Amino acid sequence: PGQVGAPMPGLIVNICDVGKRVSAGDRLFTIEAMKMETAVFAETAGRVSEVVAAAGSRVEPHDLGVVVAP
Repeated sequence: PGQVGAPMPGLIVNICDVGKRVSAGDRLFTIEAMKMETAVFAETAGRVSEVVAAAGSRVEPHDLGVVVAP
């Protein structure tokens, strides 16, 4: 649950910073595809330990975006 991936192909519009504390339900990053934006939320509380994708990069389904450590 700490490894959060992209649910669909698209472009990363914005993404949280390393070290940010998050609660379950907080937005981690946003993906844009076909002029529609989809937010991706944290499933567990913790701290963002790694940001794999960068804003402006393209992702495919299940590509790792961020890692949240408890």
